[in-house]
Amino acid sequence: MLLRRVARPMLAALFIQGGINAMKAPEGHAAAAKPVFDAMAPAVDRAVEMAPIGQRPDDEMLIKIDAGVKIAAGTLLAFGKYPRLAATALAATLVPTTLAGHRFWEETDPQRKQEQQIHFMKNVGLLGGLLIAAADTEGKPSLGWRGRKAAKLAAAATAAQAGAISGTASDVTGRVSGAVHDVGGKVTGSAHDAGGAAAGLAAGLAGIAPAAASSRASRRRADLSSRAGEISADWSRRAAKAQHKAEKRAAKLQQATEKRGAEMQARAAKRSAELQKHTAKRLEKAAPLRDQAGKLGHDVAARAAAVSHEVAHQAEGLAKDARKRAHALSH
Repeated sequence: MLLRRVARPMLAALFIQGGINAMKAPEGHAAAAKPVFDAMAPAVDRAVEMAPIGQRPDDEMLIKIDAGVKIAAGTLLAFGKYPRLAATALAATLVPTTLAGHRFWEETDPQRKQEQQIHFMKNVGLLGGLLIAAADTEGKPSLGWRGRKAAKLAAAATAAQAGAISGTASDVTGRVSGAVHDVGGKVTGSAHDAGGAAAGLAAGLAGIAPAAASSRASRRRADLSSRAGEISADWSRRAAKAQHKAEKRAAKLQQATEKRGAEMQARAAKRSAELQKHTAKRLEKAAPLRDQAGKLGHDVAARAAAVSHEVAHQAEGLAKDARKRAHALSH
């Protein structure tokens, strides 16, 4: 936008000039800012202890750092690069500069005090402009608005899906339980069939084999029967375990769905109550207006009736006068 391209350099020019002047002559600025440095000494000492530097920088070095920040941030603001961050940095440097250079409450000369007060208020105005520039999103939605919009969309989507999830959870529970029962029945039947076939095969072998193989066929038949029983028991245990997991999972899904549905219902009820309360307040505020409108209408009707009566009376008088004049003219 053209306005921002013009206003940003105008706002940044003073800070760039002040930073250059402070960089050229840091001694005078350090002497003027000595009261502020003395008041900020404990905070600066704590920052030096946490920072990876050997000793505290002198006052002139602090002035040069402040001047560098003003020049860099002012240049970025003038060219529209990271304008919000640059404006925030300039606002942070303006506060100590104002307290150090324009302490009008310490002046004894009235004229000097008035001049310093004017400069102080000028810097306050610059601070307000910098704060506006730091909050300027150039027409884009702010992060707070985006968060609230996303929350509303998520709430609407959750409310739409809550009913579907509730019905789906019950359907899934029934299907899983039925499938587990079917698998268990089929596995058990297959195991018994395998055991019967193995037993029949062993009996046939025992009948047609020589007598010497009778004992071997009996042992084989017993092994097959035992193996079939183990397989059947193992599949039965697996089926029961799967059924238990499915029922537990379905119960958790149903519980979560009911809890979410209750939360959404509570929010909807709260919102409805707030809307009803707001509507009642609006109606209550509008009641005096309705009364005034009714009273005004009544007054207007009364005045209209009075005016109509007066006009009719005057018209009747004029008609009588006209008749009298007509009668006089005819004679």
